[in-house]
Amino acid sequence: MAKKPLPGGDAPPNNPFAGLEALRVKLPPGQAQAQAPAAPAQPRGPTRAVVRYERKGHGGKEVTRVEQLGLRGADLERWLKDAKQGLGCGGVVDGDTLVLQGDQRERLKVWLEKRGVARISVS
Repeated sequence: MAKKPLPGGDAPPNNPFAGLEALRVKLPPGQAQAQAPAAPAQPRGPTRAVVRYERKGHGGKEVTRVEQLGLRGADLERWLKDAKQGLGCGGVVDGDTLVLQGDQRERLKVWLEKRGVARISVS
């Protein structure tokens, strides 16, 4: 079934924006293109982190502990979640320490640098 042509050509009969184009030329000139925002600064994280590798007390399993972050509560949980996703491993919060499964020392150092940690001690 063919569509019926609209009366008055291709434009809809009651176009509320039809008269606005003529008014556009009467507007004052706007500001020049806004400057592109500067690149976002590196996220600011804790000033220090100590990364330790352990096997004792974990049933022979390897774990990597991140200590002295200075984060509490929800921030520590959020960092743990991001670390587990970013490194592809499991982990838990133990007091004020992140405990990640496996030997993650090298990968964790790079991950912490990206998060803005200024000083990282790996042992």
